[in-house]
Amino acid sequence: MLSLTKEFLLKEYKINDNILKLYERAIEDVQEQFNKLDSIREYNQLKVLSAFQQERISDMHFTNSTGYGYGDIGRDALDKVYARIFHAEAALVRPHFVNGTHAIGAALFGNLRPNDTMLSVCGTPYDTLHNIIGISGNTNIGSLKEYGVNYRQIELDEKQRVNIELMKEILREDKSIKLVHIQRSTGYGWRKSLLVEDIEPIIKAVKSINENIICFVDNCYGEFIETIEPTDVGADLIAGSLIKNIGGGIAPTGGYIAGKEQYVTQASYRLTIPGIGGECGSTFGVMRTFYQGLFLAPHVAIEAVKGAIFCARIMELAGFEVLPKHDDRRSDIIQAIKFNDKEKLIKFCKGIQAGSPIDSFVECEPWDMPGYNDQVIMAAGAFIQGSSIELSADAPIREPYIAYLQGGLTFDHAKIGILISLSKVLNG
Repeated sequence: MLSLTKEFLLKEYKINDNILKLYERAIEDVQEQFNKLDSIREYNQLKVLSAFQQERISDMHFTNSTGYGYGDIGRDALDKVYARIFHAEAALVRPHFVNGTHAIGAALFGNLRPNDTMLSVCGTPYDTLHNIIGISGNTNIGSLKEYGVNYRQIELDEKQRVNIELMKEILREDKSIKLVHIQRSTGYGWRKSLLVEDIEPIIKAVKSINENIICFVDNCYGEFIETIEPTDVGADLIAGSLIKNIGGGIAPTGGYIAGKEQYVTQASYRLTIPGIGGECGSTFGVMRTFYQGLFLAPHVAIEAVKGAIFCARIMELAGFEVLPKHDDRRSDIIQAIKFNDKEKLIKFCKGIQAGSPIDSFVECEPWDMPGYNDQVIMAAGAFIQGSSIELSADAPIREPYIAYLQGGLTFDHAKIGILISLSKVLNG
């Protein structure tokens, strides 16, 4: 590190020499992983560029529709660009999705009916899906359970991988299973994200039992981390958030669904209403940011992964348990750090907040966040509220006190934020 930068970190942020030595060692140790990531970024940038060119995107697509939004060519062309990128039949990209959970919920509600069963094969899904499914909290708020949709789940095996043989056994026995839910990212768990090559045999096993079962993948945090996506290996339907990877830190809101046309259409009827679906919906002047964010996304997503890898290595060197490890293959942007100590967890998150460009003067605290059953602490000093492609960290306040770091529009910012956090944890 340049001595000028060292001096600045020491003077302004009180980062001491011991932590700076850990920094220098960590940077040396992650270079091999960084080189591999650069080739992934280049390929995905070409993929996005080609999709823009094939759909002949021009300035006229940066529309600003109002009212019903009929004939919004920017909106409709963006759906086609997404479909090309994901090698899918159709896509639905809208600012009207308030978050990734909303997009996932529309996909589930749109394609499940009373007496159908949803099977989760990655254990308990991410916390915000619990109220949608009806497995915790008040189920009488329009959950899938209240509408008569059944739910089953399979725990991961001893290697923290999907138990495919047990899944096949259950699929043979339970003919009501309509949809298999696969969560690519770790969520608030302690496991590695699923590589796309891990998802492929799951889908093949499902289809070997019943071709008509919908294979749905929660793709949040995973876009552009590999050169292929779940739809490339047979996923029928995927969904995600535009304020995560695929929005490139530019999209101000929104979500997407992509996959087979019949399932995307059914989901669109839950976003709006049956018979209208994706034909309506004005876009409030956000189309330029959606296109520009998508174009930047391959670069920004890899910057975030570099931050996660650096975080893993420096926290390992500082004596903490992390998952994934710095040299593991990755399929999402999330880095988990196990503290086994409530106060250290809170200090880490407060450090990320202090290292943010926005609201750095604010101290985040655990609170009762809507959609979660435990108190949650969230550090997110972001330009877009709640954006987790920007440097952020959050954690449910429960044992063993694991923080989940994600994002970083630039690697330079990510590593500085991590240094500030580590300093708070080690030095108070």
